[in-house]
Amino acid sequence: MSVPISILDLAHIAEGMTARDSFDASVAIARKAEELGYRRIWYAEHHNMATIASSATSVLIAHIASQTSDIRLGAGGVMLPNHAPLTIAEQFGTLATLHPGRIDLGLGRAPGSDQNTMRALRRDPSAADTFPQDVLELQGYLQGRSRIEGVDAIPGRGTNVPLYILGSSLFGAKLAAGLGLPYAFASHFAPNALQDAVAAYRREFTPSEHLREPHVIAGVNVTAADTSAAAREQFHLAKRRMVAQLLGQGRPLSAEEAEAAMESLAGRRVLQMATYSAVGEPGEVKDYLDWFTGHADADELIITAQAPTVEARLRCVELVAKATGMPAH
Repeated sequence: MSVPISILDLAHIAEGMTARDSFDASVAIARKAEELGYRRIWYAEHHNMATIASSATSVLIAHIASQTSDIRLGAGGVMLPNHAPLTIAEQFGTLATLHPGRIDLGLGRAPGSDQNTMRALRRDPSAADTFPQDVLELQGYLQGRSRIEGVDAIPGRGTNVPLYILGSSLFGAKLAAGLGLPYAFASHFAPNALQDAVAAYRREFTPSEHLREPHVIAGVNVTAADTSAAAREQFHLAKRRMVAQLLGQGRPLSAEEAEAAMESLAGRRVLQMATYSAVGEPGEVKDYLDWFTGHADADELIITAQAPTVEARLRCVELVAKATGMPAH
C-alpha cells in the first residue's frame, strides 16, 4: 500500500457483551494496532445506541491513551453542535496535555442520534447551522487566539490539537477546503457522494498554516479472514447486525427476522451503506484496498473491521497489516 492505514473503532457491544467488555476489546485492538504500525485510531460519538459504547468519546480516548504508548488517538468524530466549543477545547486540550503529540480531533455536524435523543442532549435543532463558526471558535481556543475576549481554554490554549473535518456530502468538503484542514469522508456508511466530495475538496483547497496540501482520509469496511469463505460468512453476520440495529425499531430482532429484513426494500437500502467493503483472504483485501485508494483519491484509509467477535476483529487488523506491508513497531 502506498498510503497509511488507520482504524475507526466503533466500540461495538456485541450480543452477550457489556460496555466494559467493549472497552477491554478496544484496548486490545489499540495495543495490537500500535504493535502492527497503524497510523491512528479514532472513536465516534454516538448516543442512545445499544450496540455502541463510545458516547463519551473523550473519556474513552483518555482510557485508551493510558493503555498504549505512541499510536495517535482521536475522535472520528465529535459532533460539535452537541457541545459548546469551549468544552471540547478543554476536553481535548486536557488529552493533548496528558498525551502530547498523540491526539486528533475530528469534527462532524450530524446529531449522532435520533430526534428524541437530540432533545435529551438539549441540542438546538438549528445548531448545525453555526458549525463553520463553531469550528473557528474551537480552533481559536486551541491555538491560543480566542475569538471571545477574555475567554481561554485551560487546558487547551496553545495545544494546537490537529482538527479534521468529517463529512458525507459536499458541505464538509467545501468547509474543509476553505479552512485548509484535512477532510475525512464517511464512505464506510455513506458512499454516494465520495468522488464528488473529494474532487470538490481538492479543487477548492486553500493552503493554511496547518496544511499546505490537501489530505483526504476515506473510510472503508474490511472483513479479512484466513479464507475467503470465512470472511464472507463474517461479513454476512456483520450486515445482518447492521440491518437488525437500524430496522429493529428499538427491539432486538431474531436471526430469522434479521435475515428476512435483509431482503426487504428497507434492508437493501441499509446494505447499500456498506457499498465500500473489502472482504476476503488477505490478498483479496489488499487488491480491494489498492483499488479503493485510487477510486477515492485518498491520501489515507481508515478501516472499520466488520467481524462478529473480538477475536475476529483482532485477526482482521493483523491480516490487513501483513497484507499491506505495514512496518511493524
